[in-house]
Amino acid sequence: MRLPNDFEERPGITPTLVSAMLAVTLLVGTILSVVLLMNHREEKKTADESTPPVIITEDDMGAGSTETKEALLTGSTLSPDDLEFWDKYPPQVSASMSVPEDNASQGSLEAGDTSSVPVEKDPATDGKHTLVKYADGREEWVLISPYLPKHEYDFTKLVCQSDLMKYYVDGKQVSFVGVDISKYQDYVDFVKLKKAGIDFVMIRVGARGYGTGQLVVDEYFSDNIKRASDAGLQIGLYFFSQAVNKDEAVEEANLVLQNIGDYRIDYPIAFDMEHIPNDTSRIDALSKSEKTSIAKAFLDTVQEAGHIGVIYGNKEWLIKEIDMSKLTAYDVWLSQMADIPDYPYKFSMWQYKNDVLIDGIAGYAHLNISFIDYSQK
Repeated sequence: MRLPNDFEERPGITPTLVSAMLAVTLLVGTILSVVLLMNHREEKKTADESTPPVIITEDDMGAGSTETKEALLTGSTLSPDDLEFWDKYPPQVSASMSVPEDNASQGSLEAGDTSSVPVEKDPATDGKHTLVKYADGREEWVLISPYLPKHEYDFTKLVCQSDLMKYYVDGKQVSFVGVDISKYQDYVDFVKLKKAGIDFVMIRVGARGYGTGQLVVDEYFSDNIKRASDAGLQIGLYFFSQAVNKDEAVEEANLVLQNIGDYRIDYPIAFDMEHIPNDTSRIDALSKSEKTSIAKAFLDTVQEAGHIGVIYGNKEWLIKEIDMSKLTAYDVWLSQMADIPDYPYKFSMWQYKNDVLIDGIAGYAHLNISFIDYSQK
């Protein structure tokens, strides 16, 4: 330990000089401290302006484990794999995504816009739609119902020979050729028709007037069913309906049953309801539900009498005009004039041409193929 008087023992160093040196030292230290403090504040201000503070909340760590949260709060070093919140960021827009029309004028998405844009698939190629062509020329892509049974035909096995369409499985013909007949075919030579390769005929029993509502038996029916039976052809029947309620539908079905007599009917009895082209008809105001219940009433009556009921219609009628989910108990007779039908649902008969000349019919014949041998059912 040194005493204050020790300074006096050193020659040349006076108390005045010591005081001056201390004062200069304090002054220099004070100046340096002020300069360093100002520099520190300036650097801190610059850093604050360029990098916003990162605030870690409980929500940011909600997906992580308890250990991860504790590590973040205590300042431990973590890798990106420890932070499970990357899925909170919106995905980047890929090149395959389409840009909405209101953004088309901008040429591209604005910088920083990472909102995803839904992909618009082409209904013609997505395998989930089918094209409906209306009588007035309009077209509509309609979603194919996943609940209705689909057909399982392989149309590469169809062979058309002299306008007669045939279907083969393992090299064996498993289909049958038919024509539909009414008074509009005039006199038909059924013997020649059978020799021409026809297996079955669908004969019109009658119709209801689309304006008057009057029931009429086809004037050629009695002669047609007799001579077709004599020629050894398989026979089915159809009725052109314009019923506006279920009672009228039952009335139409009973008229068919009353006119069968003792003739053997192997093929189905078909319900045929259509709009009248270029004219108004009594069914025009019916809803889809009403047309469906009318068809069901007719077919129920036919099947209760021991016959097979089938509903006839083109693609538009079967998809847009009636509810086939309510009619799955009945077979379908599809009318589509095409080389290959594109109706996606199950059908057993197909009317594919209506302008064919065939031996036995003076005018044009309506040709059909049945994928089922109804004579064995």
